[in-house]
Amino acid sequence: MIDITDVKKLAEETKKRMTKSVESTKKEFQNIRTGRASIALVEGIQVNYYNTPTPVKNLGTISTPDARTIQIQPWDVTAVAEIEKAILKSDLGLTPINDGKVLRIQIPALTEERRTELTKVIRKVAEEGRISIRNARHEAIEQVKKLEKAKTIPEDMSHASQKEVQKFTDQFITQIDEALKHKETEIHSI
Repeated sequence: MIDITDVKKLAEETKKRMTKSVESTKKEFQNIRTGRASIALVEGIQVNYYNTPTPVKNLGTISTPDARTIQIQPWDVTAVAEIEKAILKSDLGLTPINDGKVLRIQIPALTEERRTELTKVIRKVAEEGRISIRNARHEAIEQVKKLEKAKTIPEDMSHASQKEVQKFTDQFITQIDEALKHKETEIHSI
């Protein structure tokens, strides 16, 4: 009995896993500081706001008035000190300037040594994303082979499915490579 829906479901699930891998890799890239101010650096920092862990983005307006400054303007001025503490505790290595109402964070320029170090880090993140995609491909192909072995699908459908899985594997790996190239350019141009 031929069950094409299993093959289609398998392909869709594999695509979803690969898409999540690409999104996760891109999110990791956003969290890597490149010398340019980005609200993504601070928006997820948890602040102890009235004994409740709250992300900075839920406490005020985060903006980048220029390429090297992040500005956080809390809606509740009493939260300024707690936000400042949370930023200092974070692993960003940044010190906010507190004027009582607004926090400003100056992003220092990158040294050549730091740029090289960051390039290695982003290449490692990209490789982890590629590995995740290849693992999804491997599992999908194994499942297709099991379906073929169980005589659920014919051999030609098995080969076609494996080629399709490989085709979108290549597409997702290309997306990661493009994101890596973009991030490397960003690191070396600032």
